[in-house]
Amino acid sequence: MFYPPERIFTPVCCRPLDRPLFYERRDQYIPLHAHSFARILANTLRLSRLVSSQIFAMSTSLRSFYFLNVLLQFAPMLNMFTMVLAGGKGERLQPLTEHRAKPAVPFGGKYRIIDFTLSNCLNSGLRKVAVLIQYKSHSLDRHIRTGWNILNAELGEFIASIPPQQRISEEWYQGTADAVYQNLFLLEAEQPDYVLVLAGDHIYKMNYMEMFHWLIAKGADAVVGAIDIPIEEAHRFGVMSVGEDFRITNFEEKPAHPQSIPNDPTHAFASMGIYLFRTNLLRKYLIADAQENGSHDFGKNIIPQMIRDRRVYAYKFVDANNKDVKYWRDIGTLDAYWEANLDLVAVDPLFNLYDQHWPIRTYQGQFPPAKFVFAQDYQGGRMGVALDSIVCGGCIFSGGRVQNSVLSPNVRVQDNADVRESVVMENVVIGAQSRIRRAIIDKDVIIPPNSEIGYNREADAQRFTVTESGLVVIAKGMRLHASFDSSG
Repeated sequence: MFYPPERIFTPVCCRPLDRPLFYERRDQYIPLHAHSFARILANTLRLSRLVSSQIFAMSTSLRSFYFLNVLLQFAPMLNMFTMVLAGGKGERLQPLTEHRAKPAVPFGGKYRIIDFTLSNCLNSGLRKVAVLIQYKSHSLDRHIRTGWNILNAELGEFIASIPPQQRISEEWYQGTADAVYQNLFLLEAEQPDYVLVLAGDHIYKMNYMEMFHWLIAKGADAVVGAIDIPIEEAHRFGVMSVGEDFRITNFEEKPAHPQSIPNDPTHAFASMGIYLFRTNLLRKYLIADAQENGSHDFGKNIIPQMIRDRRVYAYKFVDANNKDVKYWRDIGTLDAYWEANLDLVAVDPLFNLYDQHWPIRTYQGQFPPAKFVFAQDYQGGRMGVALDSIVCGGCIFSGGRVQNSVLSPNVRVQDNADVRESVVMENVVIGAQSRIRRAIIDKDVIIPPNSEIGYNREADAQRFTVTESGLVVIAKGMRLHASFDSSG
């Protein structure tokens, strides 16, 4: 186990020691390359100008451990390649995925779902990231080009979208493993020692470097990200059986009778769709899998095969969200999407968008500030107001009211309109005197004046998508007739 004694761990990890090496905010963090840092270590005079005098007060063993710990932070950035799987259809999110891939679906007002995985990569110090796109990829590709072209290609750093190349096969990607297999040419070009495979459609915060340290500590050939979930929910996930040392002994996709975590019969380890491999071994198993007539999936094929032959460990999810309850969401249904968005407007939401030490970045459109007009605070007067809501730039409230809702940029809420418990996307107009409740309204929709949506399920179902819970979903660009009233 790569853990120092208590007396070493405390001084090594205290804030004064890493301030000389890191900026306070992660979005301003510029890593030192390992070989450059090693040259600095060789020169004590130069080193003394960079690091705190506290280090030199340490014993030799303490100082050695400190420098080893620092080098572990920098080395992976040079020899780890990240592939983000972002070609999923997201069929259960229809009609939101009618014109875009699931990772491109807007979330939290100004973000796209993929922004959370890419922000994790950036905050973890990863600088070679390939986003493998496929299904209805135009929106996603444009978002990555305009919002994530932030690294320096001259230093070998990039976040780039990679469409299917059909270099190896004329088929589209047949599974998660096949997607990586068909892009092995990227690994041949970069020659990384490690490959990190991520899903581009989950929402969470995680430092992937800690997962890398776990692989090194265990001497593992592969590591799978795992989150402990109630065992009664485990049948919906890939479930790992592990020993006392977290070595995986079995892996099943959606088992009828999932096995519990050792010493905790109420929870099971579910796969997060996060895999870290040693490159030479991954290449071997992908090539072998391509010769088989299977589903070419990491969870169904690659990981079970590696468990039999190699040292594969589970890495228990450490949540960088810093809340009492771990936050990891696979936004797989319309109701789950709506609930996750509306949680963001709570006084103390489960997911923190405002953590300056783990910033979530995205493409920033050039919108003016939000504006609220008509402050006629008397009976019958108009008042533009938003309560317990997220409101993005460019929105104008012209005497309308919004409550417990999430509004994307450039939304118009007109005279005496009332919007409650809804997710409203970019360029939507809510007509005067309209009433909206429990709805998701996709981009470029104009709600005519005097409309009522979310108050009559039968009438809504004749025009829109309505879930079992009664949530109304209006597709992108849908044209509605004037004076549409769902109340009949």
